[in-house]
Amino acid sequence: MTTVSPNAATPLRRIDPSKWPSPHGYSHAVAGTGTFVFLGSQIATDNAGRVTTIGLVPQARQALRNVRTVLAEAGGAPEHIAQMTWYVLDIDHYRTRLPEIGVVYREIMGSHDPAMALVEVSGLVDPAAIVAISATAILPGGNPSSHPDSGPVP
Repeated sequence: MTTVSPNAATPLRRIDPSKWPSPHGYSHAVAGTGTFVFLGSQIATDNAGRVTTIGLVPQARQALRNVRTVLAEAGGAPEHIAQMTWYVLDIDHYRTRLPEIGVVYREIMGSHDPAMALVEVSGLVDPAAIVAISATAILPGGNPSSHPDSGPVP
């Protein structure tokens, strides 16, 4: 098993079994300690809550930007994401656009490869959305939220 130890900036370590092929664009597993942040599914909405882009790649770009925005509000960054789940309406279309999606992913999320799942669904809450992305992040210990109203929920 190959593991990469966490450092002070990110509490995560990547876990990939040594006799398995190396994954590209994801990790088999990620482990870590710290403050967990669970991001609800993000779609390609603008600041007014409207889906204004058409097409899988533009919607993936905006959904990833929204993941970054929500995570930053919690005091985190893309390298703190331990797991992502992508929900798409058409998995075959996703596969054909994967090279472009990979470029967009790297542009917005950097070179960090969390554990990932891809699921084809029959619909999303907003009928204009064709992709939704949820994530779980683990922030380094002692990393308080940047949002003044966040804290323990009563």
